[in-house]
This record gives sequence, structure tokens and C-alpha cells, in this order.
Amino acid sequence: MSFPVMYHRWSRMTFIHWRYRPEQVQALLPAQLRVEPFEGAAWVGLTPFLMRDVRVPGVPALPWVSTFPETNLRTYVRDARGRTGIWFLSLDAGCLPAALGGRGGYRLPYHWSDMSVEAKDGHIRYRCRRRLPGPAGARCDVDAGIGVPLVEHERDELAYFLTARFRLFSLVAGRLAAAQVEHPPWPLHHAHLDAVNEDLIQAAGLPAPEGQPVAHASPGVPVRVGMWSW
Repeated sequence: MSFPVMYHRWSRMTFIHWRYRPEQVQALLPAQLRVEPFEGAAWVGLTPFLMRDVRVPGVPALPWVSTFPETNLRTYVRDARGRTGIWFLSLDAGCLPAALGGRGGYRLPYHWSDMSVEAKDGHIRYRCRRRLPGPAGARCDVDAGIGVPLVEHERDELAYFLTARFRLFSLVAGRLAAAQVEHPPWPLHHAHLDAVNEDLIQAAGLPAPEGQPVAHASPGVPVRVGMWSW
């Protein structure tokens, strides 16, 4: 990446993924993108975390806007050039300026929400209630236990597919745009889900998930985000 336009640290992350039929997810994508399946399924990920140290180059992180909870709903796609990346179905942020900046600057479907992230004794508690824009009250409440780090043979192709993503897509003035994302490999841990109560997936236009999700956790990574390219 020649010129990052944003620096972050994504911390206290829990990855929660469900399988969907590819045609269900494809119906929510722009015409320029296709679902990237794994083992014949499309994958939809709910990723609550704590955003930290948000800043632009040359400016220090400002306390009142640099740290806030976020919950992303995402899926995995390819464009016509075969490039892989993330398509965000929604992003909820517990900071109004960040939500407005994400919508205005990156044309991403950010929402302003009441949110919290609490970690203690190997457990982490996420709470999210959507405010603006609607549907108001859409929620994501997750209670998770963080286990031991994955050993090498557990970092399999599925774990890599679900977490190692280095490009995001959006539509800017009707054109497909891509931005590079750089970060070290995720230090992945086992995670067990004590409770998941959410309807962000339904609010995005998908049916409620079925079956047992695949869960991972991570203490986090530093991230650099690049400029849009076409």
C-alpha cells in the first residue's frame, strides 16, 4: 500500500460465521460482485469488536472519536477481475462522527448505535442497539468465552478464508471501488458462544441464521486502510 488514508486497531474481536445458500446472499450484492463460496456455501460473518486508535495520517488519535465499539455484518465476494474481498451488509458504530464519516467518506452502510464492549476473566460481552438510520432497535447481543490460541494445524483453510481478508468493496457514485487493507496475521483463539441474540442479519435482508456458527476470537491487530481505486 503506497499511501494509507486511515489507521485503526481492531481489538477484542469475535468472529461469528454462518453458512447460507449462495443465491440468498447474491440477491443482496451489486451486479459487479459475485459470492465467493467455501465448501459450496456463502458465509455471513457477524464481527463485534472494539475499534481503537482511529486516526488519519499526520494526526494523533483524538480521545473522543478514536475508540468506540463496532459490529460489522459482512460476506465474502469476488469482482469481475477475480479479486477477493469483503462486502459489508451493515456496520454499527458506537460513535456518531465515525458513523457519519464511514457513510460520507467510504460510502459504507454505517449505522449509529448504542454499544458497549466489556471484557473480564476470559469472557467478553458485546451489546448493540441501533439508533440511526433504522430499523431502530435492531440489536446484536453476544456473550463469548475466549479460549486458548489455535495451534498451527487448527489454522486451517476455513479459518484463513473467514479471517484473512485484505480488500473491501463499496459502490461510489454507482461504480465499484476497492480499498486495500493491511494488517498482520490474526492471532486467533478458540471461542465459545454463551449467548447470541441478534436481528442485524434479518435487518440486512437475510433469513435468520440456522445451525451452529463457526466462532473464533482475537485480541486484535493494527490496521492500515488505503484509498479507493477503480
